[in-house]
Amino acid sequence: MAKQFDVVVIGAGPGGYIAAIRAAQLGMSVACIDAWSTADGKPAPGGTCTNVGCIPSKALLQSSEHYEQAATHFSEHGIEVKGLGLKLDTLIGRKDSVVKQNNEGILYLFKKNKVTFFHGTGSFVAQVDGGWSIKVSGTSDEDLVAKHVVVATGSSPRALPGLPFDEKKILSNDGALRIPAVPKKLGVIGAGVIGLELGSVWRRLGAEVTILEAMPDFLAVADQQVSKEALKAFNKQGLKIQTGVKIGEVKATAKTVTVPYTDASGAEQSLAVDHLIVSIGRVPHTEGLGVETVGLKLDERGFVVVDDDCRTNLTNVWAVGDVVRGPMLAHKAEEEGVAVAEHIAGQHGHVNYAVIPSVIYTSPEIAWVGRSEQQLKTAGVEYKAGSFPFLANGRARALGDTTGFVKVLADAKTDEVLGVHIVGPMASELISEAVTIMEFRGAAEDIARICHAHPTLSEAMKEAALAVDKRTLNF
Repeated sequence: MAKQFDVVVIGAGPGGYIAAIRAAQLGMSVACIDAWSTADGKPAPGGTCTNVGCIPSKALLQSSEHYEQAATHFSEHGIEVKGLGLKLDTLIGRKDSVVKQNNEGILYLFKKNKVTFFHGTGSFVAQVDGGWSIKVSGTSDEDLVAKHVVVATGSSPRALPGLPFDEKKILSNDGALRIPAVPKKLGVIGAGVIGLELGSVWRRLGAEVTILEAMPDFLAVADQQVSKEALKAFNKQGLKIQTGVKIGEVKATAKTVTVPYTDASGAEQSLAVDHLIVSIGRVPHTEGLGVETVGLKLDERGFVVVDDDCRTNLTNVWAVGDVVRGPMLAHKAEEEGVAVAEHIAGQHGHVNYAVIPSVIYTSPEIAWVGRSEQQLKTAGVEYKAGSFPFLANGRARALGDTTGFVKVLADAKTDEVLGVHIVGPMASELISEAVTIMEFRGAAEDIARICHAHPTLSEAMKEAALAVDKRTLNF
């Protein structure tokens, strides 16, 4: 006898588990299916983000930053460190502990909100009376019937053609989080978020890191001024970043990975490394979902086709997160999960895609929301720009981290904030003020008139907003 639910969510990543919890809060009977497992076979909900993405990478970034601070910067504070050593297994173990805490936290939230969790792979069987027949294949198989189904199956790392991940020499984000020893030489293909963050981790721990990027410009997705400032900082740290390269046929042996490539000048080059991280993007994960069985429509790139409200072509079937269009960001998936649950409940869920922030957790951190200067110019939008350097910020000086700046872009006539771009300390936290202002369609003057505590990094946001009107007070 099939178990009946109002909503069945397939996938317990940020989009899936949040959709399940919100639907349960709204009074629906909810089940969530997820196949992630720990090394000992226990459930590990949280998807890529919790298990091999956002959470473990931030744990390693934190640990590696402590190590680098102790090695190179503590002396500035009069702190002497003698006999500094690195226990990599302890460092990796701490990362695993952080992941486990998050896994267990999600299972607790399911229990608290009365969401029924099934450990296994969920797939469509057929449309039936009462909704959709869903099969769970796991430690024990289950048959479910759902009035509504939310597909939240996430994404998988994209491999180079003819070069599958073995997670020993050729690494995805997964293998890059658990290299057993600090490599002497590490190669990274792709200078996006994953490449920069994981490259930074291993550089801080002592590896010589070379990042090869196919695009002619570094971090073209960000504001040009921000990208230039970040590149300057990364080069100073010792990250070797080459753009405009064309990768040849990579050869991997038990000891070495050889990467032939053509550099931006057209010269033939070769890079020999101990490990190679391939971070050239991610692809939607629909394998085993039963897409063909029920006729769930995918686009030419394999994404589940949805409308503005995340409805698919099938009645009462929804999809959120990395498996649909839009930025592959955990917080975007969460917002879609909430919106879908509210739509199912007859409410008016909504996601404002224009104000979804992007963050890169390197040092300096990089964060932005809204449009960049180049995007505004291309669109022919008249704007005003104001920026303020952390070099002139008292808290940044006290922290000993004055790299970067805050830039505010506002409409030339209305003063509405159109974009905010930050490179510098704690950019990931500072960007939230900009998101809030833009969500309420606030003006640069609004930021400038708000009292910011002193001394704080957030004062740089206030000063950048003042700079839009050419009236900074501290620069």
